[in-house]
Amino acid sequence: MADNARAKRLADLIREVVAQKLQRGIKDPRLGSHVTITDTRVTGDLREATVFYTVYGDEEERAAAAAGLESAKGVLRSEVGKAAGVKFTPTLTFVADALPDTARTIEDLLDKARQSDAAVREAASGAQYAAGADPYRKPGDDEDDIAE
Repeated sequence: MADNARAKRLADLIREVVAQKLQRGIKDPRLGSHVTITDTRVTGDLREATVFYTVYGDEEERAAAAAGLESAKGVLRSEVGKAAGVKFTPTLTFVADALPDTARTIEDLLDKARQSDAAVREAASGAQYAAGADPYRKPGDDEDDIAE
């Protein structure tokens, strides 16, 4: 089993090699400039690598990019093997990164919270206290208690 530092270095190398090859070496029109490699993780035994990617576009472009990455998997793995110089080149698995969708969901929730805060602020702007401005008793206000 390899140490974590070696696995991290190999993951960084795989990310760089795959990104460069996608940018310059692959002539597949499905893998245009809208595919971005976001992260790479390698297992502890350096046998498998998971490459996370994002695609900026609609659902059809995402599906086309996934098919293009699957078809280019062998070429990309051989390029990683040449660059890494390890005994066993890790198998590559491409996974669509959910980070942009998660970020979009969080932004939508924050917008709803801002709108709700604005509505509460607007409702509270003309509000009056229910028991007057100062509802607490003061020591000199005990006239009703003395009369009894």
